[in-house]
Amino acid sequence: MAGNFWQSSHYLQWVLDKQDLMKERQKDLKFLSEEEYWKLQIFFANVIQALGEHLKLRQQVIATATVYFKRFYARYSLKSIDPVLMAPTCVFLASKVEEFGVVSNTRLISAATSVLKTRFSYAFPKEFPYRMNHILECEFYLLELMVSGESSVWSSHYRWLYLAGTDYLLLSVFQDCCLIVYHPYRPLLQYVQDMGQEDMLLPLAWRIVNDTYRTDLCLLYPPFMIALACLHVACVVQQKDARQWFAELSVDMDKILEIIRVILKLYDQWKNFDDRKEIAAVLNKMPKPKPPPNSEGDQSSNGNQSNSYGQS
Repeated sequence: MAGNFWQSSHYLQWVLDKQDLMKERQKDLKFLSEEEYWKLQIFFANVIQALGEHLKLRQQVIATATVYFKRFYARYSLKSIDPVLMAPTCVFLASKVEEFGVVSNTRLISAATSVLKTRFSYAFPKEFPYRMNHILECEFYLLELMVSGESSVWSSHYRWLYLAGTDYLLLSVFQDCCLIVYHPYRPLLQYVQDMGQEDMLLPLAWRIVNDTYRTDLCLLYPPFMIALACLHVACVVQQKDARQWFAELSVDMDKILEIIRVILKLYDQWKNFDDRKEIAAVLNKMPKPKPPPNSEGDQSSNGNQSNSYGQS
């Protein structure tokens, strides 16, 4: 997404301090170990990826959805809204913000139901329990978080407008200031072209960028630094000597090395993580929101239903 990253809400509001992030996470770490929380991060990133692929979304849309998901739980406990509801909600919002086009209500619910049943039945033996009215309500809370601190007009009396179907009007007001996510893909492409090794390095470095969305990196570092770290790892794997190229950069290499260590730790832990055997137990330990209402008599999408997944 073109624009000035340094003046964006991404930089001003959503490049977080690690200590602050861990402080916010303490509510969940009363129930989960850091390793278990990390496993949940990987698992729900995989859910969003699978849902996006099922809907044939571009990778950037999927990446934006993943960032929205992480931003929400950077500020709120897992107990506040069921991640199983938040995942398709983030996909729904990202598809609009990234101008992919509207994912119809029926198609979104059908995709969520199918993906959980066919890809993640080992974790979710029951059917997807939510309907479109829940997703619209959840999307409102997600939007409220995104614009908090940037605009005073996104108050509760706008909720009825949003749920009445004027979401594109409201999205257009805030899209340029608070919903845009900057990703490492664009700077990565520029760096690889500058290095002159596009065919050799780009496919691997691109996959490494995709993998970083299983970590907290998108919450802690600017995208260009993540791109450089992924490119550095790709150079090492492909045995490309790029020391001189990196030495000429005006960048804090200590930060790049921090990111590289996180990436290497991800791969080291990931290879020993069998989600089919382990994730069900972690999900059972995860702090739970209130259960969704029974689907019977709750199929309307006018937003008047009781909110069973509100923030606590």
